[in-house]
Amino acid sequence: MEALRRIGLLALIISFLTINLCYGQNTAKQNWIKGVEYAAQGKFKEAKGEFEKALKVDPVYGSAKRALKVIEDVIGRKIKSKTAIRLFKGISYYNKEQWDESVAELTKAIEINPRYAYAYIGRGLAYGRKGQHDKAISDYTKAIEINPRYADAYVSRGVTYGKKRQHDQAISDFDKAIELNPRDAMAYYNRRITWEMKGNLDQAIADYTKAVEINPRCSKAYVNRAAIWLNKGDMERAIADFLKRAICFISNEEEFQTTLAALEGRSGRKGESGQSVVPFLGTEGSKGEWTPELL
Repeated sequence: MEALRRIGLLALIISFLTINLCYGQNTAKQNWIKGVEYAAQGKFKEAKGEFEKALKVDPVYGSAKRALKVIEDVIGRKIKSKTAIRLFKGISYYNKEQWDESVAELTKAIEINPRYAYAYIGRGLAYGRKGQHDKAISDYTKAIEINPRYADAYVSRGVTYGKKRQHDQAISDFDKAIELNPRDAMAYYNRRITWEMKGNLDQAIADYTKAVEINPRCSKAYVNRAAIWLNKGDMERAIADFLKRAICFISNEEEFQTTLAALEGRSGRKGESGQSVVPFLGTEGSKGEWTPELL
């Protein structure tokens, strides 16, 4: 009865926090989507403004950071504006789940600039959504050939190998991404799925913990780590992770860090890394779901 009471209380807390705190993340994503639409029309100044707004709301919003890099490449004349326009049109279609159209536009970007690695990443993601995993792997491999130090390409290819249940190849790619960029939270976050599929839950927890150590706003990591804690019967850690997931959407960084510190103090537990463990749980990112989210 006590466990049920605590779960019921937790559900109420999460419902309240989610309703009131998800605004920040939604705003960041909305700014990013708006920026993509501007860029697809060649309005790079307006697009840059929207991407910068997204990062003010969420300083670790990877999609906005990558989009700004494309704009910088245009300004620095590393790529032609028409390459960027086709690229952003492809991302726009991707956001609308129009996979064929996305592939077509990204293919045009590649035809204009066959040496722009990011375009291969985008097309690989679209191919993956179409279930054409071998084509996706081919594009990620091409991106790596162009830039062997492109950590995102290894993460994306690792995700696709995971979908094909080629776990050793997946782990190898995630390991390489981490070697190139030890602060790549997405590499740890995605590698954990391979460990789960192989039944190594302790290693999965270690990767979740590393992901949130790097990026405390990695909400899906809390969600999935909490699920493991529940499977292990550790209700205290599961609840703590649920709560951490809920506060990820606080837009004010000082308020977020203060709340996070309070939750870690309340947990009173230490993980394998010696840091406070406040497991994550929720409804998103269930076991077996591979979503690199690199656009």
